[in-house]
Amino acid sequence: MGVENVSVVFKLYCLTVMTLVAATYTVALRYTRTISAGDLYFSTTAVCITEVIKLILSLGMLSNETGSPSRLKKALVEHVLCSPKELLKLSVPSLVYAVQNNMAFLALSNLDAAVYQVTYQLKIPCTALCTVLMLNRSLSRLQWFSVFMLCGGVTLVQWKPAEATKVQIEQNPFVGFVAIAIAVLCSGFAGVYFEKVLKSSDTSLWVRNIQMYLSGIVVTLIGVFVNDGDNVLEKGFFFGYTPWVCFVVFLASVGGLYTSVVVKYTDNIMKGFSAAAAILLSTVASVLLFGLQITISFASGSFLVCISIYLYGLPKQDTSKVI
Repeated sequence: MGVENVSVVFKLYCLTVMTLVAATYTVALRYTRTISAGDLYFSTTAVCITEVIKLILSLGMLSNETGSPSRLKKALVEHVLCSPKELLKLSVPSLVYAVQNNMAFLALSNLDAAVYQVTYQLKIPCTALCTVLMLNRSLSRLQWFSVFMLCGGVTLVQWKPAEATKVQIEQNPFVGFVAIAIAVLCSGFAGVYFEKVLKSSDTSLWVRNIQMYLSGIVVTLIGVFVNDGDNVLEKGFFFGYTPWVCFVVFLASVGGLYTSVVVKYTDNIMKGFSAAAAILLSTVASVLLFGLQITISFASGSFLVCISIYLYGLPKQDTSKVI
């Protein structure tokens, strides 16, 4: 689907919201895991609640799309109750996304928000590789060059990670990096898998989301039981929840859904600019909130990552001109 012809003002609005959501979610999650006062909440329950809210929002969007309660009921019966194979098919990305979301919490418990934001851009080469293998698409030479440049930039960032002086908890950067590595692998595979499922039929995006989130709720509930079952039974499902934690859950819930809606109004260059701006905002916030100390390797690596994101988003027909 091509980018729809809308006003520049609306595109800028989309760009601004995507940037703020990405940056704010990362910084707020980092804050709740390292700075926020009070007892630490269970990240598995936050991931589960996020899936529930996404399901409710998707039901609302499907209701608006169908236009009447009877049509909504018919769509749910046809595509959910009477389609066990489709539910099973969508359980694959549900499981992968559940792992990805839990890894984000683990990563941001051990790495600064700015370092996380830069390193997480490894999802671009991972998604590119999955696109080539699973959708039989090709990348331009400039895109391959930008992929290697991005990997080089992330290497510089991780070579001597910037340290945050205001974080009092014990952190393990290696664990954080491994968590991000798992998260980007999950992001690349699940995103391309879901795109392939969407393009395999004319089923509504919101129906597909409902199928995926139903499976996601089951998967994340199992995760709560396996990882924090005893503690949840003892202290409660919402133990340690503060307004900041609720804000993180809210951003995680609406952020993905909102992005999936507005992406069709923006092109790859704008999305690349949004990612670069989110890195800049996360860095500034990390300096102010967490006392992040910028190093030369971090600054150089972040610059390379931002440039590579821009180059990756350039249209293929412009490749020869750029080279």
